[in-house]
Amino acid sequence: MATNPPKIKTSSAANERLRNLKNTFETKYGEAPLFYACAPGRVNLIGEHIDYCGYSVLPMAVEQNILSAVSVNNSGTIQLANTNPQYKDFTVSCSEDITVEKDNPQWHYYFLCGVKGIQEKCRIAHLAGMSCVVEGTIPPSSGLSSSSALVCCAGLVTMEANQKSLSKLELAEICAKCERYIGTEGGGMDQSISFLAERGTAKLIEFQPLRATDVKLPDGAVFVISNCCVEMNKAASSHFNIRVVECRIATKMLAQARGLDSSRLLKLAQVQTELKASLDEMLDLVDEVLHPEPYSREEICKTLGITSEQFSTELLSANTQHVTHFKLHQRAKHVYSEAARVLKFKSVCDSEPAESIQLLGDLMNQSHASCRDLYECSCPELDQLVDISVFKVSCPGIL
Repeated sequence: MATNPPKIKTSSAANERLRNLKNTFETKYGEAPLFYACAPGRVNLIGEHIDYCGYSVLPMAVEQNILSAVSVNNSGTIQLANTNPQYKDFTVSCSEDITVEKDNPQWHYYFLCGVKGIQEKCRIAHLAGMSCVVEGTIPPSSGLSSSSALVCCAGLVTMEANQKSLSKLELAEICAKCERYIGTEGGGMDQSISFLAERGTAKLIEFQPLRATDVKLPDGAVFVISNCCVEMNKAASSHFNIRVVECRIATKMLAQARGLDSSRLLKLAQVQTELKASLDEMLDLVDEVLHPEPYSREEICKTLGITSEQFSTELLSANTQHVTHFKLHQRAKHVYSEAARVLKFKSVCDSEPAESIQLLGDLMNQSHASCRDLYECSCPELDQLVDISVFKVSCPGIL
């Protein structure tokens, strides 16, 4: 087994959930599991949809998680089963190239993303045979990152089964990249907090390089995580990737307007870095350069001096080829203002003013309003849930 792998700090004899999973595993495969792997879900307090733009986010892990029981064998196959009968068994040969069907985001393909990511990073020529039973307590498609937790759990399982040893930072970066095999162009927040979370603290997650800083939340503050019960599978639709693409195009347009080499810039944070500008200055630049009306493909191509073919191959993802108009002003406005709110949120937590809970609530209200009006990643049910809450704060989770 791997050197010093992450451990679950409990015993199977003292934990009913582990006992039940162990019994299910033994009934399914006729043997006891060799080890268990666990990856938590997360709630993002503030910093919605800005990790893939290069900006810091402020999530914390939740108790709900993905748990897997595993045995290692010489079968030459990876056998996957789920305690939820809604998710069917799946078996894949270890001798074949692991393939993930982007157009068919079944649960087992998320698991295979993690397997494939570790295999490629560690250059494993022949994967160990495994039998796995997966059990999860994260509501699917609810904004708590059930899919990323499954990818992370699979990465842990594959590392341990193949006797490899990776740091939490390495695992987070690998799993952030390999989830893209299923077509979701995320930024790495979900995987990072799943591996880097610690009990009793939120984390400021920063990228390039990846690092996590403890953020102590105010004493007495309670964060209620509510589910509006509207589901959205990011990989099964284009909604998420459309926002990623719009931010990518906005990056190019802002860079072009300021005489930067737009060909090498993909994230809005990179434009700010190149210009050595403040976030307020970037917001002014958005108002100056980008008009609020949606941009057509033709207008974007003309401004950037690219062909329609280049636009499709270099800027669009596979599941956004059908999109004809893009709201660049609104998306960039959200990103830069949300990045500023993250910094203000951490500053309040660090300075601990008497009115800190109210200040944090106000920032989260502003975040939701921006997600609703500028980023359009909310829904009426979520808006209603926010309206009836005490501080009217939320973690937008429809995308």
